[in-house]
Amino acid sequence: MKLLCVIDSIGSGGAQRQLIAIAKGIKANGYPVSFLVYHHEPFYLQELKDENIDYTCLDGFSYIKRIFKMRKHIRNGKFDIVLSFLEGANFITTLAGFPFRTWRLVLGERNANPNILKSKKLRFYRWFHFFTDIVVSNSQFNIDLVKKINPFLNDNKFHVIYNFVDFTYWKPTRKHEYLRNKKYNILVAATHEDRKNANGLLEALRNLDEYYLKRLNIDWYGRFDNSYYETLNLSKKYDLNDVINFHPATKNIKEKMEDADVIGLFSFYEGLPNVICEALSLGKPVICSAVSDLPVILKNTGNILFDPKKTISIVKAIEDLFMLNSQNLEEIGRYNLKLAKKSFDSSILINSYLKLLRNE
Repeated sequence: MKLLCVIDSIGSGGAQRQLIAIAKGIKANGYPVSFLVYHHEPFYLQELKDENIDYTCLDGFSYIKRIFKMRKHIRNGKFDIVLSFLEGANFITTLAGFPFRTWRLVLGERNANPNILKSKKLRFYRWFHFFTDIVVSNSQFNIDLVKKINPFLNDNKFHVIYNFVDFTYWKPTRKHEYLRNKKYNILVAATHEDRKNANGLLEALRNLDEYYLKRLNIDWYGRFDNSYYETLNLSKKYDLNDVINFHPATKNIKEKMEDADVIGLFSFYEGLPNVICEALSLGKPVICSAVSDLPVILKNTGNILFDPKKTISIVKAIEDLFMLNSQNLEEIGRYNLKLAKKSFDSSILINSYLKLLRNE
């Protein structure tokens, strides 16, 4: 089974991280794996090199030329399976199969973007799912969105496989002392883009009582985009620079997460966020948006969820966090570690992908 993985880039995003992990897991089972991307963001390039996974980047072409270049690469590669993530790559890999194809096509739906219900372009992409073999998602919520757009798709095409975590890496390496500086230390690992809702967090902090602000420290790590500068200006305007700090993406994010008391996520929407899966695996409590399948996964765990569209909901969630002492946080963390091992075991989920790709 010769596998080609297709995505926009191998930048630091969550979908990229999962596809890299899948590729490594498939390669470890003895199958040849290659990568094809169309933007050069080499954040994970060394990981591919370390695993001897071929990497091809078709950057610098116009949209139309890109489609034809990628189509040629796919059709000439003699692949048995093409696995693509994210809507742009999914559309291109589907077009590459016209008028016929000799490979199985598996499309990954990842973001659970509610805008697909409104956008003609995004709805159009999902109608092309008629021409794929499998649609796999990391949340049932995402599958339900696609079914609303394209209700005539056969249910047998849909499969849910949660994100998986490498517990040989994502595991606690030391006992954590909660609230060691008498502050609640929250870490956010998310790209600086509008849907990650940094400005919504700032609005909530602006409405938070000074008593809480003095006992709160937030570090946000992620790749920058244009919205980053707007967020910096807003933080300065609200005089919050002593409360929240913004940092570029780092490959040492695990170490940073281990130093934090709580892992935060404030996104308007997600597929199944890697950072929450990894936070649970590190035995960390979380405070996060009630998006995707998280309300189901985190039900009755003691973790704190909120509506990211409502400032008052985020404020209430942060206030609820301050109701938890160091012992409470430690107990939630221990429970989260057990939950992660039950839900995100990489060997089980890689086996699920292997069965899916081999059509077993």
